[in-house]
Amino acid sequence: MGKLTVQQIKSTNRRGFYGDGDGLYLKVTETGTKSWVFRFRVNGKLRDHGLGSVNTLSLAEARQAAQECRKLRLQGQDPIEAKRRQRVTAQLEAAKAVSFKDCVESYVASHKSSWRNAKHQRQWSATLEKYASPVFGDLPVGEIDMTLVLNVLKPIWYDKTETASRVRGRIETILNYATVQGLREGNNPAVWRGNLSVVLPAKNKIMKVTHMKALPHAEVADFWVKLSKFEGAGADALRLVILTAVRSGEARGATANEFDLDNAVWTIPAERMKAAKELRVPLSPPAVALVTRLLKERTGDLVFPGMKKGKPISDATILAVLKRMGYKERTTVHGFRSSFRNWVAECTDTPREVAESALAHTLGNAVEVAYMRTDLLEKRVLLMTAWAAYCLQATTD
Repeated sequence: MGKLTVQQIKSTNRRGFYGDGDGLYLKVTETGTKSWVFRFRVNGKLRDHGLGSVNTLSLAEARQAAQECRKLRLQGQDPIEAKRRQRVTAQLEAAKAVSFKDCVESYVASHKSSWRNAKHQRQWSATLEKYASPVFGDLPVGEIDMTLVLNVLKPIWYDKTETASRVRGRIETILNYATVQGLREGNNPAVWRGNLSVVLPAKNKIMKVTHMKALPHAEVADFWVKLSKFEGAGADALRLVILTAVRSGEARGATANEFDLDNAVWTIPAERMKAAKELRVPLSPPAVALVTRLLKERTGDLVFPGMKKGKPISDATILAVLKRMGYKERTTVHGFRSSFRNWVAECTDTPREVAESALAHTLGNAVEVAYMRTDLLEKRVLLMTAWAAYCLQATTD
């Protein structure tokens, strides 16, 4: 012990390890950088534990630090691992200042570019702000437990079941995010299976599933005859929805450059699709005729321009057509997709994957999706042509 002197430390510049005794060494690098190292063995393997620079620790302080390391060795501990544990503990202590609300803001900021639109982002944040934040928004994210989660969910689980289910899923996501960020430890108290499912009834047990109203497919032809008496953007958008089986928003937001009438294909870009995947829609002859007229009549890029510049017509514009026709209580715009799907199932031998592709539904699990490299366009051309003929049969008989 005590072999080194302050003068030796200042004057020694040659690369190497210079022992002070009992595990403490002065380490000098090729560049002349000097630091303190505590050397010890674990299972016969030599380990070096850096204590700090000579500019930070004096000789006396380095000896004191080495003494602390020797005490740890007497207790059977590894000083390097002990320091790592101290660092983790310090990080967890610092994390106590990070609230649930802080985590929500951080998560949204890092994921908003992957969400379909700003509306989805606002809804995502708003549900947590409305239901979760009043209960534990300002609490450290690491302290949120099942009791707190249930305090959020129980008041809304029975009368706002769908909303409550979304809130639960979003809380689970935020807590998973916090765990990955090192801001909390342990199980996620918002997990459903084997956790909250033991305390709360499943949503399908307390919430009656109500399907959107839809016309029986056998009545679509008569509906088309009545629709032919109506003009305007709402009626035309409804015709396009029926003939192509697309969603209302996909039809209303159509732009001229999406249509290739020479090849009778309408390509809807990924950013306008629910599944964020480009969709090629085959256009039957009646659909081509409809779009041809609409493109001749348009005054801008939008096929169905609304009252506000640069914005398409609203869903309410199409619903108004259904109301004037006397069908508002019998069907929705989206319901014609159901009419189409039922017709496919009952009146054709179309394979399921073709029918689901026509509706832009995801096919099967991730493995099936990975291997399905075709959109089955040629088969869907035949299907949509047959559907158009079925819809217009009353006008051609």
